[in-house]
Amino acid sequence: MDWIVVVDDDKANLIQAGQILSEHNMRVSALRSGVALLEYVKENRPDLILLDIRMPEMDGFETLQKLREMMPPEEEIPVIFLTGNDDAESETRGLQLGAMDFIKKPFVADVLLLRVKNTIELVRLQRDLESEVEKKTEEVEKKAKEIEGLSLHVVQTLAEAIDAKDTYTNGHSSRVAEYARMISERFGYDRKQADEIYMMGLLHDVGKIGVPDAVINKPGKLTDEEFALIKKHPEMGSRILESVKEMPGLKIGARWHHERYDGHGYPDGLSGTDIPEEARIIAVADSYDAMTSNRSYRDVLSQSVVRQEIEKGKGTQFDPVFADIMLEMIDLDHDYKMRER
Repeated sequence: MDWIVVVDDDKANLIQAGQILSEHNMRVSALRSGVALLEYVKENRPDLILLDIRMPEMDGFETLQKLREMMPPEEEIPVIFLTGNDDAESETRGLQLGAMDFIKKPFVADVLLLRVKNTIELVRLQRDLESEVEKKTEEVEKKAKEIEGLSLHVVQTLAEAIDAKDTYTNGHSSRVAEYARMISERFGYDRKQADEIYMMGLLHDVGKIGVPDAVINKPGKLTDEEFALIKKHPEMGSRILESVKEMPGLKIGARWHHERYDGHGYPDGLSGTDIPEEARIIAVADSYDAMTSNRSYRDVLSQSVVRQEIEKGKGTQFDPVFADIMLEMIDLDHDYKMRER
């Protein structure tokens, strides 16, 4: 049974949240202040904390900051902020402090349940990945030989959970991984290298765990503040994958798949061959899948338009070598089967 702690100075909000969650077989504990929460977690470890931002004495931001200071990273409890406002500045500050998401008040029961369940599942998947890494590392030390790789099932499950945050990217990570492997094999990678870039492709968007669903799924144009939140996902992904010690290159795809060959990308503004080769491959694969998949604002683009865009991006957005390989793949795909179905 999942255990949720709800922290809000408004009794009505505590009752409403408690009723919604309890009716779906969740254990709920209610607290009225940040001070009470900090005392409570000294002896208790719930699965998730729902934390109100505006509270007397100590607001949600200060409470979360103190909570993070008193707990080692491996014991951190995921936090979702409760807010009555659409405030991009507050969302940015909350994410910087380590909040996983935001839920608006008054609560919509289905939204509250989905956000809570998705966040708990994503955190568990991340911890499963870290646990798998530790297990494999121990095997390396005992057997004194190279590990074949992480559990592909765990990585694929995590990738599917990431894609599930976005209504319009079902299967995106798996397709990007497969396109990246195809490009790398045509370029000359051996089986082991191609498998490694496939893993990088599966996890290239892992940092979206830290981006609010409302921003990811917004059907219209993003505000500057919302786009700034989206642009944080490469750095978030890199931090998550730094724990994979026996595959130090795994974070390459997550951190640098939005760099541009002309140096105008993010997060680090790298250019040309300063961008790791694997990231240059994944960048082409990622853009191709974005154009050949349905989105909230458009349908799949025609194959001719996709080809024109890849051609136009050679030397600016894309490494010309890997763009040319993708163009060859497009030209061989006579029935336009290489796209979302």
